Amino acid sequence: MKYTDVPLFVSNRPLSKLKELYRARGRVSVDSGGFSELDGHGSWDYGPTPRQYAGQVGRYVDEVGIDWAAPQDWMCEPWITAKTGLTVEEHQARTVGNYLDLKAIDDRLPIIPVLQGWTIPDYERCIDLYDRAGIDLRALPLVGIGSVCRRQGTEEAARLVTEIAGHGIRLHGFGFKIDGLRRVARYLPSSDSMAWSAAGRREGQGCDFRFPASRGPHKNEANCLRYALGWRAEVLAAVREGLSQPEQLVFPLAA
Repeated sequence: MKYTDVPLFVSNRPLSKLKELYRARGRVSVDSGGFSELDGHGSWDYGPTPRQYAGQVGRYVDEVGIDWAAPQDWMCEPWITAKTGLTVEEHQARTVGNYLDLKAIDDRLPIIPVLQGWTIPDYERCIDLYDRAGIDLRALPLVGIGSVCRRQGTEEAARLVTEIAGHGIRLHGFGFKIDGLRRVARYLPSSDSMAWSAAGRREGQGCDFRFPASRGPHKNEANCLRYALGWRAEVLAAVREGLSQPEQLVFPLAA
């Protein structure tokens, strides 16, 4: 945030530990860290309470100037529901419930709603849950779509994103890598990915890029700004490629 003006998507988990924050030079949004909480603990019991999280987001609004933050949502991948012991329906109810709780704590917070599910009917059921709660997703500037990242390069995911975007909802895609963006860029006003960091961690050694306060060479590229910006250039090229392709007709998946 201090060293670049490109848009950033930052996890609340490390951000909340910082005593000093900086006004962002560019646009910044915040991830709640939900996948890490559920994957690591099978619940949100070890993470911030909704009131604590609302306070953290409020701080980022005041001190960083963030655009928006994700709620404390519940992913619906089969391996995640296996860890929580809950159904997809319960994960969806908790996702919608947390969004409502956070807005009730402070309705000025720029929390966006998130759609969770696994199949197209699941996501449509989640849309209905918001509708019944009085939340018109079509009227909002951005709505997250989760539980897609591990399959985002597949035809199934492309059909899913296309179908949900067809409801007139402006989607942010969580965890969309380059191949996935080539397929669905036209349906996602924004997206994020940590793929660059995972790839950078596998690099044999870090480059010679240094922040002004760096103490020495970095061991790999997992947190290197130069490496991240190079990856971003590849992502933008993939988006341009995807937007240049003719729009594909999408047919419902077989039951």
